[in-house]
Order: sequence, then structure tokens, then C-alpha cells
Amino acid sequence: MLKVKLMRTLYDVQQLLKQFGVYVHLGKRLWDIELTSIELRHIYDAGLIDGKVYRDAKLVLVREHRLETNEAFNHNLLEEKFK
Repeated sequence: MLKVKLMRTLYDVQQLLKQFGVYVHLGKRLWDIELTSIELRHIYDAGLIDGKVYRDAKLVLVREHRLETNEAFNHNLLEEKFK
């Protein structure tokens, strides 16, 4: 039986994928988010999760991706400012 709890973070979505034997760790957080999104889609397309679970997890991944790219952008701006 699939246990789905409220998903708020990348970790929560990774725990969902873990229930299907999918482990994602590429070494860069942004890459992890992108591959997790791909794997999530495969699980949804296979009919293993319903639309609500997919939507909730996808929204988390979109938010995490946005936060990660904004953080990288801000970090690059700081590096340029203090050169």
C-alpha cells in the first residue's frame, strides 16, 4: 500500500520515489531536482500514483527549482560585486 504524506520539500518527494525503488543523487541539488521531476513523471505515466499526488509533488519540485536557481543567481551577483 502506497503511503503518501504531505509533501513540502525535495526530501519529501524523494521519499515518495523511494517507495518505488527510485533513488536520486547526482551531486548537485539542481540536477537532483530535475532528475526527480523526470522520474516522478515516469511513475505517474505508469499509473503508480494518482493525479493529485503527482500535482502536489510537481509543485514542490517547481518551487524547489525556482529557489535553487534564484540562490545560484544571487550567489553569482555577490561574487561579481566583491571581485
